[in-house]
Amino acid sequence: MEYTKLGKTGMKVSRLALGTMNFGPRTSDEVAFQIMDRALELGINFFDTANVYGGWGGPGHGYTEEVIGRWFAQGEGRREKVVLATKFYNGMDNELDGPNDGAGVSAYKLYRNLEASLKRLQTDHVELYQMHHIDHSINWKEIFAAYENMITQGKIYYAGSSNFGARHLAYAEAASDQRDFLGLVSEQHLYNLLERLPELELLPTAKDLGMSVLVWSPLEGGLLAANALNTTSGRRSERVEALTQYGRQQLQRYADLCAELGETEQDVALAWLLNKSDITIPIIGPRTVEQLESAVHALDIHLSIDVMNQLDDIFPGPGGSAPEAYAW
Repeated sequence: MEYTKLGKTGMKVSRLALGTMNFGPRTSDEVAFQIMDRALELGINFFDTANVYGGWGGPGHGYTEEVIGRWFAQGEGRREKVVLATKFYNGMDNELDGPNDGAGVSAYKLYRNLEASLKRLQTDHVELYQMHHIDHSINWKEIFAAYENMITQGKIYYAGSSNFGARHLAYAEAASDQRDFLGLVSEQHLYNLLERLPELELLPTAKDLGMSVLVWSPLEGGLLAANALNTTSGRRSERVEALTQYGRQQLQRYADLCAELGETEQDVALAWLLNKSDITIPIIGPRTVEQLESAVHALDIHLSIDVMNQLDDIFPGPGGSAPEAYAW
């Protein structure tokens, strides 16, 4: 396993993060325990979750954190070996919070949601506490004061964001500088061969600010996985049906290139991210131990400049960063 520092911090994290969104809705507790144990054996020390995981067709919001908490409770150094990240923003169907249970970011939500997550996770702290989405009415003085308070108490080590725009990262950096606060150390964002808009503003901004970029949905919901065009099951087949003729041609060209390389589509998609200097960590979301073990192979794949160029030809991005991508 390879390791890197999380943004401008000195904390080392694995180049692959274990995403846990499937724990509950698509993966049983028993298999989830096996996946987490195997992840540690493979050297993956960075686990990502969120307070709402477990809902959206699963047992209920918060269930995934409970699964991780029960796994931690088995002891044998499990909690000590994990760099744990969770998130808050969405409502949790908590009647006690009344109107404050809706989506958004505030000191109230940070305090209440953090305490609830710590209880479910059966731990006294999380290393990275992320805002799950931008709140366009966010008060940076309020939210950074709350983060600083929880960091002082040792309940949070670092602050992070998810699904922010480049301008939001800049606003946050300016606000944290005024407070002499470390600020956001990472941004978790949608990025893959099929979704390359972040190359315009988000990726260069994060790099300039010394922030790590954590990538969610590196396989674009399975479209970049093996046999995507042949599947007849679930959500992925619906997305394939919605593809244009051009989109199907892209995926076929991609499958042909991966076959030439002797690698699976999912491994090449992960390797592409790992070969990019502005990407810190792809987040993988295995449903089985076998999927987890397969994903780790991507660390061993070196993509030549020629192959990277071929991938750019199949999945053309915006042409680089703004404004050069579209203006002189």
